[in-house]
Amino acid sequence: MALSRRGFLVGSGAGLGLGLGPAASARTGAAAWETVISGSFANYGTFESVWNYRYPWGSDHNGSARMYANASDHNHVFLEGSTLVLKATRITWDEGTSSADPHLPIRYHSGAVHAKQHVLVSDQFPNWEVRGEFQAPSARGTWPAFWLTGVNSWPPESDILEYKGDARNWFNTYRNASGGWSNTIRPVSNPGSWHEYRAWIAKVSPTDVDIHYYLDGTWVGQHRGADFVGKPLWIVINLQMEGSSGSSGPTSDTLYRARNLYVGRTRS
Repeated sequence: MALSRRGFLVGSGAGLGLGLGPAASARTGAAAWETVISGSFANYGTFESVWNYRYPWGSDHNGSARMYANASDHNHVFLEGSTLVLKATRITWDEGTSSADPHLPIRYHSGAVHAKQHVLVSDQFPNWEVRGEFQAPSARGTWPAFWLTGVNSWPPESDILEYKGDARNWFNTYRNASGGWSNTIRPVSNPGSWHEYRAWIAKVSPTDVDIHYYLDGTWVGQHRGADFVGKPLWIVINLQMEGSSGSSGPTSDTLYRARNLYVGRTRS
């Protein structure tokens, strides 16, 4: 869900050779994995040391929801035990239009967070794993996502979870500035139950990566990401509304939950 687009278990990476695509196990080798993010939803102090509220660029994006949250406002971003909850609420007043293309009317207040830690594929850190368990809304007009997007430029982008108004998850990679999208679309039985979504990102050349996507531990696809190496990526969790997920969206509150968020990497 890019700005211009229509928009942890320590050592878990050691198991990446199981269920990967062709030749993936050989590429992981015997590299040791280190944990970057784990247990970050334990309490508000821990959460706020790892995550920032709203999008990296502010409150608006490409749907009809405006993000509201901060350390003293937990109406739309809050913790339930060790679970992160984002809540979208329909508003009944005129709040203008989104400042982001395609400038839709604001019809919801909702929540987004982004990690302070960037994903940066490099010679030093050639492999990254990003995963989490989510209860995702999938009704028409709901647009939850768990994704990576460029800090300094767009592209690159990788979408690990994205529902656009039905029970299909879109695993997406923007290949490069001229190459367009790679998409792997998978139906999911009851997205509102807990499912695990995961990406393994592996450096395969001085400029490119392979991204392996998984659903509930099963490998579902591999995309080549051009010009990802050396470009930092934000990790974003957000509940956008309408836009690519259709309209009109729900009139009752919409909830999107996340738990067991893990980020790990290998160090050369």
